[in-house]
Amino acid sequence: MTSSAAAGAAHPPGRSPLVRVVVVTYFPGDTLSGFLASLRTATTAAYEVVLADNGSTDGAPEAAAAGDPAVRLVRTGGNIGYGRAANVGADAARTPWLLVANPDITFTSGALDRMLAAAEAWPRGGAFGPAIRTADGSLYPSARSLPSLRRGVGHALAGWWWPGNPWTAAYRRERGRPVEGPVGWLSGSCLLLRRAAWESVGGFDPAYFMYFEDTDLGDRLGRRGWQSVYVPSAVVTHAGGHATARARDPMVRAHHVSAYRYLARRYPGGRWAALRAALAGGLAGRYALSRAFPGVGEGAAPTRPATLLDPAPPANPAPRVDAIPIRSEG
Repeated sequence: MTSSAAAGAAHPPGRSPLVRVVVVTYFPGDTLSGFLASLRTATTAAYEVVLADNGSTDGAPEAAAAGDPAVRLVRTGGNIGYGRAANVGADAARTPWLLVANPDITFTSGALDRMLAAAEAWPRGGAFGPAIRTADGSLYPSARSLPSLRRGVGHALAGWWWPGNPWTAAYRRERGRPVEGPVGWLSGSCLLLRRAAWESVGGFDPAYFMYFEDTDLGDRLGRRGWQSVYVPSAVVTHAGGHATARARDPMVRAHHVSAYRYLARRYPGGRWAALRAALAGGLAGRYALSRAFPGVGEGAAPTRPATLLDPAPPANPAPRVDAIPIRSEG
């Protein structure tokens, strides 16, 4: 698998698609055309694109489908949430790979090829995630540990005002240079999935409207023996907040509801009833605080620059010959 794609490879003659690209759209605007343009340089593999649209009326999904025979528009029937829409887009896929992504992602050249190449090195990998740059040049913590109760509570309480706290740093794995390897879960904003792994867990859990559907997927993949593998040599940029800006408060509320759902499911039964009540009360209080102080709902800012994705310099570079001073005689 080459790591540098020179041109798009959607439905080339005589080649079946290797990847189905599922894009969940909700009023994507101009971001969708940028996504599709960058996808053409992200891989040399054949691919097909399904736009799972959650009720957009801006005309962007229709224009994209009309302008490219490899792009198919599937209407979900309304704003049914991210995970459920992705499931609709992936339904009946025959490709060995699925790429689920937000439309406000742009790929660097060869990014998808690098993830596909990594899959050959990680045969138990069920999910592969790229390094994600933010629009302001930060390295988004897209490869994380599964949230334990202690790390989750510490992150929720301290992350928004102290991004470098030890609970957030451990949960988000924000230490040192990013390296390829297994993690607990990967951001669903751009996620390459082995279709066999995806189908073994039934895709995203539709109980999550927004947020934590990717955390839950990583957890369930791990329980089935699959790995979630971070591939920082593949780089994408995520504009972020394009859809959620339309309805900030409902999205913040959805985040807290999903956080409770994820944690509460890990502590079922009467034995943990008091703990679940405490979680519900704590998250309800945090949501109320976020309405007064928006920074609470925005969470912890990334703490590492995207320049960490640049190749590391040699440990002991040899001096350049033309840089050695020559003493003149006389």
